Amino acid sequence: MSVLKVIEVLANSNKSWEDAAKNAVSHASKSVKNIRSVYIQDQSASVKDGEISDFRVNVKITFEVK
Repeated sequence: MSVLKVIEVLANSNKSWEDAAKNAVSHASKSVKNIRSVYIQDQSASVKDGEISDFRVNVKITFEVK
């Protein structure tokens, strides 16, 4: 049996929501090991001068505790 924990991470990117999710996992992996999955809970974007300027995601990251 495994013990899993879930943390919530907010991340952003000026490229895409996918890149924002990658940024969340990359940043979390600096201090959390054994990441198993990521669930994208919310997506949003900032708009400037009629264009999307910033993509944001709220993700839940699941990792195994050893």
